Amino acid sequence: MASAFQDRYFWTPDNVRLHFRDHEGDPARPALLCLPGLSRNLRDFEPLASRFAPRFRVLTASLRGRGESGYARDPLTYVPLTYLRDVGHLMDEAGLERTIIIGTSLGGLIGLMLDVTQKQRIAGLVLNDVGPDMEQAGLDRIRAQFGRGGGWPSWYMAARDLARRQGDIYPDWALEDWLAHAKRLCRVSPEGRIDWDFDPEISAPFRLPHGDQALDLWLALDSFRDRPVLSIRGELSDILSAATQARMAARLPKLEMVTVPRVGHAPTLEEPVAIAALEAFLDRFR
Repeated sequence: MASAFQDRYFWTPDNVRLHFRDHEGDPARPALLCLPGLSRNLRDFEPLASRFAPRFRVLTASLRGRGESGYARDPLTYVPLTYLRDVGHLMDEAGLERTIIIGTSLGGLIGLMLDVTQKQRIAGLVLNDVGPDMEQAGLDRIRAQFGRGGGWPSWYMAARDLARRQGDIYPDWALEDWLAHAKRLCRVSPEGRIDWDFDPEISAPFRLPHGDQALDLWLALDSFRDRPVLSIRGELSDILSAATQARMAARLPKLEMVTVPRVGHAPTLEEPVAIAALEAFLDRFR
């Protein structure tokens, strides 16, 4: 049976109201803090929360501009360093002292960067289909497809369109899987149509000239040498290559790796291989 949970909200210093869901769990174990990908929200992690709470306290978060979190007045705050500050405030609000970060894509990058400001609070890290280097082809695909579609007349129309456009990412999914996927990604608009559940302006920083990274993510990864790290990769991923994952393992000899078969970017963490890897990884935290 799933544990009890509370929907919680707090305000950032720049007056954006952020939403997270707090599932009750064993206070003797580190809490699991789940951070989603670029256009995603906390609904991606609700199956995981149901699986691991109440063995663990599980917090699932929606970054600013997604789900029930507020939209930013300044779209140029939709950048990793702002997300980093927001998650730090969330950790303060929730009173987190010992935490395992589970991050998908952008959420994983935030997890890596959090070690700069929250090192004493982070007991372990799960990187879901992301690493310090990302493949340009996958980044180009995301930029080209971001925010396309929307305004579907029904959930089934949304599901079928997502299946048409993303079928190479999840080639084995049936219509009911695509329907569940649509309900994680989308919401019903005030006009009664199905639309994306994020602020279109989260893509505004894409239009800026590319500068140097503020943080060397390989050095950020190196800082986890003394703590458990699990890398999950989709076999068909166009973001995290097998070569990058192997290089991560060379840098962190204790890194645990798993590849989810016949899945692209990114695994849902509901696949049997991913569940088994998470169970084994989390079982060490007593």
